[in-house]
Amino acid sequence: MSGQYSSFQRHSNDLLPPIMAGLISVIVNYGGTFILIFQAAQMAGLSPELTASWVWSISIGVGITGILLSWYTREPIITAWSTPAAAFLITALVTVPYAEAIGAYLLSALAFVILGITGYFEKLIRLIPIGIASGLLAGILLQFGIAAFTNMTIDPFLAISLFFVYLITKRFSARYAIVSVLVFGFIFLMLQSRIDFAGFELKLASPIFTAPAFSINSALSIALPLFLITLTGQYMPGLFVLKNDGFKTSAKPILAVTGLGSFIMAFFGSHAFNLAAITAAICTGKESHEDPSKRWVAGIAAGIFYILVGIFGVTLATVFAAFPATFISTLAGLALLGTIAGSLANAMNDVDSREAALITFLATAANITLFGIGGAFWGLVLGLIAYLVLNGKFKILVSS
Repeated sequence: MSGQYSSFQRHSNDLLPPIMAGLISVIVNYGGTFILIFQAAQMAGLSPELTASWVWSISIGVGITGILLSWYTREPIITAWSTPAAAFLITALVTVPYAEAIGAYLLSALAFVILGITGYFEKLIRLIPIGIASGLLAGILLQFGIAAFTNMTIDPFLAISLFFVYLITKRFSARYAIVSVLVFGFIFLMLQSRIDFAGFELKLASPIFTAPAFSINSALSIALPLFLITLTGQYMPGLFVLKNDGFKTSAKPILAVTGLGSFIMAFFGSHAFNLAAITAAICTGKESHEDPSKRWVAGIAAGIFYILVGIFGVTLATVFAAFPATFISTLAGLALLGTIAGSLANAMNDVDSREAALITFLATAANITLFGIGGAFWGLVLGLIAYLVLNGKFKILVSS
Protein backbone atom coordinates (compact mmCIF):
# COMPACT_ATOMS: atom_id res chain seq x y z
CA MET A 1 0.00 0.00 0.00
CA SER A 2 2.79 2.39 0.94
CA GLY A 3 4.54 1.51 -2.33
CA GLN A 4 1.43 2.44 -4.32
CA TYR A 5 1.11 5.72 -2.43
CA SER A 6 4.75 6.66 -3.02
CA SER A 7 4.36 5.82 -6.73
CA PHE A 8 1.24 8.03 -6.93
CA GLN A 9 3.02 10.85 -5.11
CA ARG A 10 6.00 10.60 -7.46
CA HIS A 11 3.78 10.75 -10.54
CA SER A 12 1.77 13.67 -9.17
CA ASN A 13 4.99 15.53 -8.38
CA ASP A 14 6.10 14.99 -11.97
CA LEU A 15 2.78 16.01 -13.52
CA LEU A 16 1.48 18.89 -11.40
CA PRO A 17 4.20 21.52 -12.05
CA PRO A 18 4.19 21.21 -15.88
CA ILE A 19 0.37 21.08 -15.94
CA MET A 20 0.22 24.26 -13.88
CA ALA A 21 2.86 25.86 -16.12
CA GLY A 22 0.65 25.06 -19.10
CA LEU A 23 -2.37 26.55 -17.33
CA ILE A 24 -0.46 29.72 -16.44
CA SER A 25 0.69 30.18 -20.03
CA VAL A 26 -2.95 29.92 -21.19
CA ILE A 27 -4.15 32.38 -18.53
CA VAL A 28 -1.41 34.86 -19.47
CA ASN A 29 -2.37 34.57 -23.15
CA TYR A 30 -6.11 35.03 -22.70
CA GLY A 31 -5.77 37.51 -19.86
CA GLY A 32 -3.05 39.56 -21.52
CA THR A 33 -3.39 39.95 -25.28
CA PHE A 34 -6.67 38.31 -26.23
CA ILE A 35 -8.46 41.64 -25.94
CA LEU A 36 -6.72 42.58 -29.22
CA ILE A 37 -8.83 40.00 -31.07
CA PHE A 38 -12.03 41.47 -29.64
CA GLN A 39 -10.85 44.94 -30.67
CA ALA A 40 -10.01 43.79 -34.20
CA ALA A 41 -13.40 42.06 -34.52
CA GLN A 42 -15.16 45.21 -33.32
CA MET A 43 -13.26 47.44 -35.77
CA ALA A 44 -14.11 45.05 -38.61
CA GLY A 45 -17.79 45.18 -37.65
CA LEU A 46 -18.03 41.42 -37.10
CA SER A 47 -21.18 39.98 -35.55
CA PRO A 48 -21.00 38.25 -32.13
CA GLU A 49 -21.39 34.92 -33.99
CA LEU A 50 -18.40 35.57 -36.27
CA THR A 51 -16.36 36.78 -33.29
CA ALA A 52 -17.20 33.58 -31.39
CA SER A 53 -16.18 31.57 -34.46
CA TRP A 54 -12.83 33.42 -34.51
CA VAL A 55 -12.30 32.53 -30.83
CA TRP A 56 -13.32 28.91 -31.49
CA SER A 57 -11.07 28.44 -34.51
CA ILE A 58 -7.95 29.98 -33.03
CA SER A 59 -8.32 28.27 -29.63
CA ILE A 60 -9.04 24.81 -31.08
CA GLY A 61 -6.29 25.20 -33.68
CA VAL A 62 -3.69 26.31 -31.12
CA GLY A 63 -4.70 23.49 -28.78
CA ILE A 64 -4.54 20.70 -31.36
CA THR A 65 -1.23 21.81 -32.93
CA GLY A 66 0.38 22.26 -29.50
CA ILE A 67 -0.67 18.77 -28.39
CA LEU A 68 0.46 17.13 -31.65
CA LEU A 69 3.85 18.86 -31.72
CA SER A 70 4.56 18.28 -28.00
CA TRP A 71 3.60 14.61 -28.30
CA TYR A 72 5.63 14.11 -31.48
CA THR A 73 8.80 15.89 -30.30
CA ARG A 74 8.50 15.11 -26.55
CA GLU A 75 9.40 18.77 -26.00
CA PRO A 76 7.22 21.63 -24.66
CA ILE A 77 6.05 23.08 -27.98
CA ILE A 78 3.65 25.86 -26.99
CA THR A 79 1.62 27.32 -29.84
CA ALA A 80 -0.40 30.53 -29.68
CA TRP A 81 -2.07 33.10 -31.87
CA SER A 82 0.07 35.85 -33.35
CA THR A 83 -0.23 38.77 -30.92
CA PRO A 84 1.52 41.38 -33.11
CA ALA A 85 -0.61 40.23 -36.03
CA ALA A 86 -3.79 40.71 -33.98
CA ALA A 87 -2.65 44.25 -33.14
CA PHE A 88 -1.96 44.88 -36.84
CA LEU A 89 -5.45 43.63 -37.81
CA ILE A 90 -7.16 46.24 -35.60
CA THR A 91 -6.43 48.81 -38.30
CA ALA A 92 -6.05 46.53 -41.33
CA LEU A 93 -9.54 44.97 -41.15
CA VAL A 94 -11.20 48.38 -41.31
CA THR A 95 -10.46 48.80 -45.03
CA VAL A 96 -10.58 45.17 -46.26
CA PRO A 97 -13.78 43.11 -46.67
CA TYR A 98 -13.95 40.15 -44.27
CA ALA A 99 -14.04 37.53 -47.07
CA GLU A 100 -10.85 39.02 -48.55
CA ALA A 101 -9.23 38.99 -45.11
CA ILE A 102 -9.98 35.25 -44.92
CA GLY A 103 -8.30 34.84 -48.32
CA ALA A 104 -5.26 36.74 -47.04
CA TYR A 105 -5.08 34.48 -43.96
CA LEU A 106 -5.01 31.45 -46.30
CA LEU A 107 -2.15 32.89 -48.38
CA SER A 108 -0.09 33.70 -45.28
CA ALA A 109 -0.68 30.20 -43.83
CA LEU A 110 0.29 28.56 -47.12
CA ALA A 111 3.55 30.52 -47.14
CA PHE A 112 4.41 29.09 -43.70
CA VAL A 113 3.71 25.55 -44.88
CA ILE A 114 6.08 26.05 -47.84
CA LEU A 115 8.71 27.64 -45.57
CA GLY A 116 8.50 24.68 -43.21
CA ILE A 117 8.75 22.04 -45.94
CA THR A 118 11.76 23.68 -47.63
CA GLY A 119 13.70 24.19 -44.38
CA TYR A 120 15.08 27.61 -45.37
CA PHE A 121 14.01 29.23 -42.11
CA GLU A 122 15.98 26.74 -40.03
CA LYS A 123 19.11 27.35 -42.11
CA LEU A 124 18.77 31.08 -41.44
CA ILE A 125 18.37 30.56 -37.69
CA ARG A 126 21.58 28.50 -37.58
CA LEU A 127 23.61 31.50 -38.76
CA ILE A 128 22.70 33.61 -35.72
CA PRO A 129 25.26 33.54 -32.86
CA ILE A 130 23.94 32.24 -29.53
CA GLY A 131 24.79 35.52 -27.76
CA ILE A 132 22.69 37.53 -30.21
CA ALA A 133 19.79 35.07 -29.91
CA SER A 134 19.93 35.20 -26.10
CA GLY A 135 20.10 39.01 -26.13
CA LEU A 136 17.03 39.08 -28.36
CA LEU A 137 15.10 36.78 -26.02
CA ALA A 138 16.11 38.75 -22.91
CA GLY A 139 15.03 42.00 -24.59
CA ILE A 140 11.62 40.57 -25.51
CA LEU A 141 10.99 39.28 -21.98
CA LEU A 142 12.43 42.27 -20.08
CA GLN A 143 9.20 44.28 -20.14
CA PHE A 144 7.38 41.41 -18.42
CA GLY A 145 9.99 41.20 -15.67
CA ILE A 146 9.83 44.96 -15.13
CA ALA A 147 6.01 44.87 -15.04
CA ALA A 148 6.09 42.52 -12.05
CA PHE A 149 7.79 45.29 -10.04
CA THR A 150 6.03 48.27 -11.65
CA ASN A 151 2.82 46.74 -10.34
CA MET A 152 4.10 47.31 -6.80
CA THR A 153 3.28 50.97 -7.42
CA ILE A 154 -0.05 50.32 -9.17
CA ASP A 155 -1.40 47.56 -6.89
CA PRO A 156 1.11 47.31 -4.02
CA PHE A 157 -0.72 44.89 -1.71
CA LEU A 158 -1.32 42.32 -4.46
CA ALA A 159 2.05 42.59 -6.25
CA ILE A 160 4.17 42.61 -3.08
CA SER A 161 2.21 39.66 -1.63
CA LEU A 162 2.74 37.64 -4.82
CA PHE A 163 6.45 38.51 -4.79
CA PHE A 164 7.00 37.26 -1.24
CA VAL A 165 4.94 34.12 -1.86
CA TYR A 166 7.23 33.46 -4.83
CA LEU A 167 10.42 34.04 -2.80
CA ILE A 168 9.39 31.93 0.19
CA THR A 169 8.12 29.03 -1.94
CA LYS A 170 11.17 29.20 -4.22
CA ARG A 171 13.42 28.93 -1.17
CA PHE A 172 11.90 25.61 -0.10
CA SER A 173 10.52 24.15 -3.35
CA ALA A 174 11.39 25.86 -6.63
CA ARG A 175 9.11 23.43 -8.48
CA TYR A 176 5.97 24.80 -6.80
CA ALA A 177 6.91 28.51 -6.68
CA ILE A 178 4.72 29.66 -9.60
CA VAL A 179 1.94 27.21 -8.70
CA SER A 180 1.82 28.78 -5.23
CA VAL A 181 1.72 32.30 -6.68
CA LEU A 182 -1.21 31.33 -8.93
CA VAL A 183 -3.22 29.67 -6.14
CA PHE A 184 -2.50 32.43 -3.61
CA GLY A 185 -3.35 35.17 -6.13
CA PHE A 186 -6.64 33.52 -7.09
CA ILE A 187 -7.71 33.15 -3.43
CA PHE A 188 -6.57 36.70 -2.68
CA LEU A 189 -8.64 38.15 -5.55
CA MET A 190 -11.69 36.06 -4.66
CA LEU A 191 -11.58 37.27 -1.04
CA GLN A 192 -11.40 40.85 -2.28
CA SER A 193 -14.32 40.21 -4.67
CA ARG A 194 -12.19 41.28 -7.64
CA ILE A 195 -13.27 38.27 -9.71
CA ASP A 196 -16.99 37.92 -10.25
CA PHE A 197 -18.43 34.65 -11.55
CA ALA A 198 -22.05 35.60 -10.77
CA GLY A 199 -23.08 36.21 -14.37
CA PHE A 200 -20.93 33.43 -15.83
CA GLU A 201 -22.75 30.99 -18.13
CA LEU A 202 -21.13 28.37 -20.35
CA LYS A 203 -22.29 28.42 -23.96
CA LEU A 204 -20.97 26.18 -26.70
CA ALA A 205 -19.33 28.05 -29.59
CA SER A 206 -20.47 27.36 -33.16
CA PRO A 207 -17.88 27.70 -35.95
CA ILE A 208 -19.05 29.62 -39.01
CA PHE A 209 -17.53 28.88 -42.43
CA THR A 210 -16.64 31.92 -44.53
CA ALA A 211 -15.88 31.49 -48.22
CA PRO A 212 -12.63 33.32 -49.03
CA ALA A 213 -12.16 36.00 -51.65
CA PHE A 214 -8.84 37.07 -53.10
CA SER A 215 -7.48 40.39 -54.31
CA ILE A 216 -4.14 42.06 -54.90
CA ASN A 217 -5.04 44.64 -52.26
CA SER A 218 -5.68 42.07 -49.51
CA ALA A 219 -2.58 40.08 -50.50
CA LEU A 220 -0.33 43.14 -50.16
CA SER A 221 -2.09 44.90 -47.29
CA ILE A 222 -2.84 41.86 -45.08
CA ALA A 223 -1.24 38.58 -46.27
CA LEU A 224 2.32 39.89 -46.72
CA PRO A 225 2.49 41.97 -43.49
CA LEU A 226 0.79 39.14 -41.57
CA PHE A 227 3.44 36.69 -42.80
CA LEU A 228 6.40 38.97 -41.99
CA ILE A 229 5.05 40.09 -38.60
CA THR A 230 4.34 36.51 -37.49
CA LEU A 231 7.67 35.21 -38.79
CA THR A 232 9.82 37.86 -37.11
CA GLY A 233 7.69 38.53 -34.05
CA GLN A 234 6.67 34.97 -33.12
CA TYR A 235 8.50 32.10 -34.83
CA MET A 236 12.00 33.55 -34.54
CA PRO A 237 11.91 34.41 -30.81
CA GLY A 238 9.89 31.23 -30.19
CA LEU A 239 12.69 29.06 -31.55
CA PHE A 240 15.22 31.01 -29.50
CA VAL A 241 13.17 30.27 -26.37
CA LEU A 242 13.44 26.53 -27.08
CA LYS A 243 17.16 26.72 -27.87
CA ASN A 244 17.83 28.85 -24.78
CA ASP A 245 16.49 26.03 -22.58
CA GLY A 246 18.48 23.37 -24.40
CA PHE A 247 15.86 21.93 -26.76
CA LYS A 248 16.98 20.98 -30.28
CA THR A 249 13.60 20.97 -31.99
CA SER A 250 13.62 21.27 -35.77
CA ALA A 251 11.71 24.26 -37.13
CA LYS A 252 10.42 22.21 -40.08
CA PRO A 253 7.55 20.32 -38.39
CA ILE A 254 6.59 23.36 -36.29
CA LEU A 255 6.22 25.64 -39.32
CA ALA A 256 4.51 22.96 -41.41
CA VAL A 257 2.01 21.86 -38.73
CA THR A 258 1.09 25.35 -37.49
CA GLY A 259 0.94 26.62 -41.09
CA LEU A 260 -1.38 23.78 -42.11
CA GLY A 261 -3.49 24.28 -38.99
CA SER A 262 -3.74 28.02 -39.68
CA PHE A 263 -4.79 27.26 -43.26
CA ILE A 264 -7.64 24.96 -42.16
CA MET A 265 -8.88 27.23 -39.38
CA ALA A 266 -8.69 30.38 -41.51
CA PHE A 267 -12.03 29.39 -43.09
CA PHE A 268 -13.61 29.88 -39.66
CA GLY A 269 -11.93 33.21 -38.85
CA SER A 270 -8.51 32.35 -37.38
CA HIS A 271 -5.89 34.87 -38.52
CA ALA A 272 -2.71 32.94 -37.64
CA PHE A 273 -1.32 30.72 -34.95
CA ASN A 274 2.31 29.89 -34.50
CA LEU A 275 5.09 28.93 -32.12
CA ALA A 276 4.69 30.95 -28.92
CA ALA A 277 7.54 32.97 -27.47
CA ILE A 278 6.69 34.69 -24.18
CA THR A 279 4.18 32.13 -22.90
CA ALA A 280 6.41 29.32 -24.16
CA ALA A 281 9.18 30.49 -21.85
CA ILE A 282 6.88 29.76 -18.89
CA CYS A 283 6.77 26.09 -19.93
CA THR A 284 10.31 25.47 -21.21
CA GLY A 285 12.29 26.46 -18.10
CA LYS A 286 13.00 24.91 -14.71
CA GLU A 287 9.81 26.39 -13.26
CA SER A 288 7.91 23.84 -15.37
CA HIS A 289 10.02 20.87 -14.23
CA GLU A 290 13.60 20.34 -13.09
CA ASP A 291 13.93 17.51 -15.62
CA PRO A 292 13.81 18.89 -19.21
CA SER A 293 12.60 15.51 -20.52
CA LYS A 294 9.34 15.91 -18.56
CA ARG A 295 8.51 19.48 -19.58
CA TRP A 296 6.66 18.34 -22.72
CA VAL A 297 3.68 17.60 -20.45
CA ALA A 298 3.24 21.39 -20.18
CA GLY A 299 2.67 21.53 -23.95
CA ILE A 300 -0.01 18.83 -23.76
CA ALA A 301 -1.68 20.53 -20.78
CA ALA A 302 -1.70 23.95 -22.48
CA GLY A 303 -3.23 22.40 -25.59
CA ILE A 304 -6.03 20.77 -23.58
CA PHE A 305 -6.82 24.05 -21.80
CA TYR A 306 -6.92 25.89 -25.15
CA ILE A 307 -9.35 23.33 -26.56
CA LEU A 308 -11.61 23.66 -23.50
CA VAL A 309 -11.71 27.43 -23.97
CA GLY A 310 -12.37 26.96 -27.69
CA ILE A 311 -15.34 24.65 -27.09
CA PHE A 312 -17.06 27.29 -24.99
CA GLY A 313 -15.85 30.19 -27.13
CA VAL A 314 -16.18 33.74 -25.93
CA THR A 315 -17.78 32.94 -22.56
CA LEU A 316 -14.74 31.18 -21.12
CA ALA A 317 -12.22 33.48 -22.83
CA THR A 318 -13.83 36.49 -21.15
CA VAL A 319 -13.42 34.83 -17.75
CA PHE A 320 -9.64 34.84 -18.20
CA ALA A 321 -9.85 38.42 -19.46
CA ALA A 322 -11.69 39.32 -16.22
CA PHE A 323 -8.56 38.75 -14.12
CA PRO A 324 -6.99 42.10 -13.10
CA ALA A 325 -4.19 43.17 -15.46
CA THR A 326 -1.81 43.61 -12.51
CA PHE A 327 -2.30 39.98 -11.47
CA ILE A 328 -1.71 38.65 -15.00
CA SER A 329 1.43 40.73 -15.61
CA THR A 330 2.90 40.04 -12.14
CA LEU A 331 2.28 36.31 -12.56
CA ALA A 332 3.94 36.37 -16.00
CA GLY A 333 6.89 38.44 -14.79
CA LEU A 334 7.65 36.16 -11.85
CA ALA A 335 7.25 33.04 -14.01
CA LEU A 336 9.77 34.44 -16.52
CA LEU A 337 12.49 35.55 -14.06
CA GLY A 338 14.50 32.36 -14.51
CA THR A 339 14.37 32.57 -18.30
CA ILE A 340 15.40 36.23 -18.28
CA ALA A 341 18.35 35.44 -16.00
CA GLY A 342 19.45 32.51 -18.19
CA SER A 343 19.15 34.58 -21.37
CA LEU A 344 21.24 37.43 -19.95
CA ALA A 345 23.88 34.97 -18.76
CA ASN A 346 24.10 33.37 -22.22
CA ALA A 347 24.16 36.76 -23.91
CA MET A 348 27.13 37.94 -21.86
CA ASN A 349 28.99 34.62 -21.89
CA ASP A 350 30.85 34.94 -25.20
CA VAL A 351 33.43 37.77 -25.15
CA ASP A 352 33.41 38.15 -28.95
CA SER A 353 29.66 38.71 -29.17
CA ARG A 354 29.10 40.40 -25.79
CA GLU A 355 28.75 43.99 -27.03
CA ALA A 356 26.66 42.99 -30.03
CA ALA A 357 24.44 40.91 -27.71
CA LEU A 358 24.05 43.94 -25.42
CA ILE A 359 23.03 46.09 -28.41
CA THR A 360 20.52 43.42 -29.42
CA PHE A 361 19.13 43.30 -25.89
CA LEU A 362 18.75 47.08 -25.54
CA ALA A 363 17.36 47.64 -29.05
CA THR A 364 14.80 44.86 -28.59
CA ALA A 365 13.80 46.08 -25.13
CA ALA A 366 13.33 49.59 -26.61
CA ASN A 367 10.72 48.03 -28.93
CA ILE A 368 11.71 49.99 -32.02
CA THR A 369 8.87 49.99 -34.56
CA LEU A 370 9.57 50.91 -38.19
CA PHE A 371 7.47 50.21 -41.30
CA GLY A 372 4.94 48.38 -39.14
CA ILE A 373 7.53 45.80 -37.97
CA GLY A 374 8.16 45.47 -34.24
CA GLY A 375 11.17 45.54 -31.95
CA ALA A 376 12.20 41.87 -32.11
CA PHE A 377 13.09 42.16 -35.80
CA TRP A 378 14.97 45.46 -35.54
CA GLY A 379 16.79 44.38 -32.39
CA LEU A 380 18.02 41.32 -34.26
CA VAL A 381 19.02 43.38 -37.32
CA LEU A 382 20.99 45.93 -35.28
CA GLY A 383 22.64 43.19 -33.24
CA LEU A 384 23.75 41.27 -36.34
CA ILE A 385 25.08 44.47 -37.95
CA ALA A 386 27.02 45.24 -34.77
CA TYR A 387 28.40 41.70 -34.67
CA LEU A 388 29.43 41.84 -38.32
CA VAL A 389 31.15 45.22 -37.94
CA LEU A 390 32.88 44.38 -34.65
CA ASN A 391 33.93 40.83 -35.58
CA GLY A 392 34.00 40.81 -39.39
CA LYS A 393 32.22 37.44 -39.62
CA PHE A 394 29.30 35.37 -38.43
CA LYS A 395 29.68 32.28 -36.31
CA ILE A 396 27.68 29.22 -37.25
CA LEU A 397 25.60 28.04 -34.31
CA VAL A 398 24.99 24.51 -35.45
CA SER A 399 26.79 22.63 -38.18
CA SER A 400 24.63 21.87 -41.20
